[in-house]
Amino acid sequence: MNCSSKEEDVYTPKPTTLKIPELFQQKLISPVIPSNNPLTEEGVALGKKLFFDEILSKNNTQSCATCHDPKRAFTDETQFSDGVDGKFGTRNSMPLFNLAWNFDERFAWDGKELSLERQALEPVRNPIEMHSKWTNIAQKVKNHAEYPTLFKQAFGTTKIDSTLITKALAQFERTLISGNSKFDQFLLNKVQLTPEEKNGFDVFMDETRGDCFHCHGSNNNPLWTDNQFHNNGLDATFTDLGFGKVTGDPNDNGKFRTPSLRNLKFTAPYMHDGRFTTLEEVINHYSTGLKPSPTVDPLMKKVNQGGVNLTSKDKADLKTFLLSLSDNNFVSNPDFQE
Repeated sequence: MNCSSKEEDVYTPKPTTLKIPELFQQKLISPVIPSNNPLTEEGVALGKKLFFDEILSKNNTQSCATCHDPKRAFTDETQFSDGVDGKFGTRNSMPLFNLAWNFDERFAWDGKELSLERQALEPVRNPIEMHSKWTNIAQKVKNHAEYPTLFKQAFGTTKIDSTLITKALAQFERTLISGNSKFDQFLLNKVQLTPEEKNGFDVFMDETRGDCFHCHGSNNNPLWTDNQFHNNGLDATFTDLGFGKVTGDPNDNGKFRTPSLRNLKFTAPYMHDGRFTTLEEVINHYSTGLKPSPTVDPLMKKVNQGGVNLTSKDKADLKTFLLSLSDNNFVSNPDFQE
């Protein structure tokens, strides 16, 4: 009689790759995926399910998507999102896209989170967001009818903890790629810009007019951000130290991450604290609203004149150009919808 121990079924997840837009392939180096969290079909699917599941909050009333709505380029329409207890923070919800190209691996407005995986830890335990404990969340997910099987398929184990939950979320978030705006199509010689859009781009690139490209990229940087931290002259004094609180260096006080200019059509209000409700207000800030402070960025060359003092036409055309960076396909992509 032959005896053998019963072996557990082994499931091998299927490797997958990012769908990188043509322009990104031309202009950007390939993103580096962490070796300890490779992309798999099962991992991405699990991350997507978790992203939209209210199980991650204390009282099962909010999901990641509550504050990061795919139809709004993964932000929301409020200045400050309210958490499960009805409390508000002091920062605007950041949109989520093209995160795989953030090579310095600092996330959030102030750069305090040092990887996508680690960033995903914060909202669950933050008292003004989902306000729970990871041990409680892991237990809820483990008791769920479907999740143990999904974790087994994605990671080869039914042991569910914060590490694997955030790995799955990060896999899904890395797939959120936006690269099909009208301006992208223009750079691929597939459409033409209007005269207003063309002048708006010229204003954006002109150091004597808009002078926007130093921080926000150009036709050679389709991310439309440098992913660095700047004090852009919003305030003379600071109630929120931003990057300075993270680094402890007073020279970093008042600095915040440069947001991408993609998808501005969907992501109002603007700035780290959502103070501007319209693009006109944003443009007016750089035109006549700059405020000097000890850490204001040297790139704000005309801060002592209040700004770059654009003409009415240049303001209107700059807005038209900025809107040409919006990607309608991204906000309707079924791969990113619940």
